[in-house]
Amino acid sequence: MIVSIRSLMQRLRFIVIFFLATYVVVQLLSFVSVWIAPVNKYREPQGRAVKVFHPNVDLDMEPEQFRERLKLYYWLGE
Repeated sequence: MIVSIRSLMQRLRFIVIFFLATYVVVQLLSFVSVWIAPVNKYREPQGRAVKVFHPNVDLDMEPEQFRERLKLYYWLGE
């Protein structure tokens, strides 16, 4: 079996270029994802926006209150 040095070098060159291009694309996508992500997504809204999530919700609901909330959920379809 004859192995050509020229073809071996071409394959090695291709592999190196492929890995370098892959690394560059991954770094570029990482930079873009950091650039797009909001700085603090849990901050208070500005303007007329309203924050609707309340982290300290009382989970000990009365059964009637739970039924009313479930009924409202099904009624609004959300």
